[in-house]
Amino acid sequence: MLSNQGTLVVTGASRGIGAAIAELAGARGYSVAVNFATGAAQARAIAEKIESGGGRARSIHADLSCEEDIVRLFETADRELGPIKALVNNAAITGGFSRVESVTAEALAQVMTVNVTGAFLCAREAVRRMSTKHGGAGGAIVNVSSRAARIGSAAASKGAIDSFTIGLAREVATEGIRVSAVAPGLIETGLHAANGAPDRLERLAKSIPKQRSGKPHEVAEAVLWLLSPAASYATGAILEISGGR
Repeated sequence: MLSNQGTLVVTGASRGIGAAIAELAGARGYSVAVNFATGAAQARAIAEKIESGGGRARSIHADLSCEEDIVRLFETADRELGPIKALVNNAAITGGFSRVESVTAEALAQVMTVNVTGAFLCAREAVRRMSTKHGGAGGAIVNVSSRAARIGSAAASKGAIDSFTIGLAREVATEGIRVSAVAPGLIETGLHAANGAPDRLERLAKSIPKQRSGKPHEVAEAVLWLLSPAASYATGAILEISGGR
């Protein structure tokens, strides 16, 4: 029987980095709310894998562009898995790879709604439950940012996540909540192929000091450390997982 670490909500957990985080968290004793907007079968398979290993998990549909869905996600996780102890804000969309002159207002609005507003609202629901100011027992939030926010790529939404991480960390530091972020570099997920650049990782590998792209489980390990008591003095931190890039 795994030790009970409390309930963790992982957004965008049906594939890639989110799936790796959910699986590792389940193996380490968290009851995991495996959130998905698409990929119901994949999310359900991840929840079943966690449970087959002796853990507890539920796959929960919620579109993070919809406030009602976000509220329902947290209510469902509370009801079916128990008090929420942690949140990983992982869900994000790219809007595709394009130059600025090709961007549309509609695409920008969609990206910002999911990546920024969705993360804010998820954090709001987590803070309402975890903050000692509201009768909670404390907890931790880890936001998934991107190394692209600092190297000049068109990742404005992730730059917002970095600022949000620092601001929220300071806001709730005396309320038992730690807030940090991981900033992955080039990671081997289906993201690149899905956005029309299947050879992107191979093309850019030589620009990485470690000469390779990263694996989702390498990001997951960093996230689980930030969630753990071992990171008790880490808040407002943005941990780069990028192979030195």
